[in-house]
Amino acid sequence: MQTEKVIEHIVDWLAAYCEQAGMNGFVVGISGGIDSAVTSTLCAKTGRTVYLLTMPIYSPPDQLALAGNHLNWLKDQFPDVRGITVDLTPVCQAIEKSLSPDLQDGLTMANTRSRLRMVTLYAYASHYRLLVAGTGNKIEDFGVGFFTKYGDGGVDLSPIADLMKSEVYAVGRCLGIIDAILQAPPTDGLWTDNRSDEAQIGATYDELEWAMKFEGGGGDESQLTNRQKQVLAIFRRLHQANRHKIDPIPVVKIPDEYRGHN
Repeated sequence: MQTEKVIEHIVDWLAAYCEQAGMNGFVVGISGGIDSAVTSTLCAKTGRTVYLLTMPIYSPPDQLALAGNHLNWLKDQFPDVRGITVDLTPVCQAIEKSLSPDLQDGLTMANTRSRLRMVTLYAYASHYRLLVAGTGNKIEDFGVGFFTKYGDGGVDLSPIADLMKSEVYAVGRCLGIIDAILQAPPTDGLWTDNRSDEAQIGATYDELEWAMKFEGGGGDESQLTNRQKQVLAIFRRLHQANRHKIDPIPVVKIPDEYRGHN
């Protein structure tokens, strides 16, 4: 990959899109992870105003520290970067009090937290005339559907959604993203036990990237190792289960003959 060319292409695309939309800049939720760090840096390189929102919900201190370090690093380079922390823990607690305990399984509440963050991002986007920049990569958005519908999947544009996870890391290194973020295990920060993305999925991003390429290339499954077969099964299961997130929203088409006059 020609990493510098990729960076230039994305930054130019973002700047042109923002100009055509008549908006002032971008808002990005930062978590201390590589995807949000790369996305926010690409947005900042457009020279537009960029709001970086840290939105803790029962968040561990180490994640908040990484997000804060990235924010300070970015503000040192780009004067139009602004950082804001919105503590959503009390809001989540209010929802927990309102919902029946029977509804509060781990996945439901993880998705609820993601949707609270989406609502917050759009509040800032609407008030300051900003575009919400998504932080999903190609594996997450189009491979296994590892995002929350109308949560972190609710965005205006997706700067890195055509980049595999390994490519996101390559871009991050080229941009100079701090080492602590480059080395941190990827996590969505939505679970109280702070489980990693790979622990949730059951495969590493490198393995999922291999599986996505294998599916696209039509390789010989008889030559695969047991682990490769396991990973391929995980990829296929998640891709099928999450098609409702990956594919456009289905629309009921009305037959033309039903539109005639009675």
